[in-house]
Amino acid sequence: MLEVLFVALGGAIGSAARYLVGGWFAARFGAAFPYGTFVVNVTGSFIVGLFLAYAQERVSLSPYWRLFFAVGFVGGYTTFSTYEYESVRLLQDGEMLLAAVYLIGSVVTGGVAAIAGIALGSWI
Repeated sequence: MLEVLFVALGGAIGSAARYLVGGWFAARFGAAFPYGTFVVNVTGSFIVGLFLAYAQERVSLSPYWRLFFAVGFVGGYTTFSTYEYESVRLLQDGEMLLAAVYLIGSVVTGGVAAIAGIALGSWI
């Protein structure tokens, strides 16, 4: 149960950070392109890669820090970063076919799901 608390706390902070960063970029550069989301996704990918590599290879951290930061904070900030990290790990492990299926499949099926959600949301 303590694990859920760490994830929830990190997620709340990450979600607030996403809102603030995204809002700042939208206010500064306009809404013609989703600059805020783009920056959040790219920085989240960098942050999760940096943290997990450092935590895995350099230091011994409590599993609670991984739950708080990588799953909670970065997960609340962006789930795109997890997608990127997992894709890179598959490639590093030599799982080219799985990586391709995951990368392409996520983009294609995510796009189809977004289209379906927009269609359903416009219909109901």
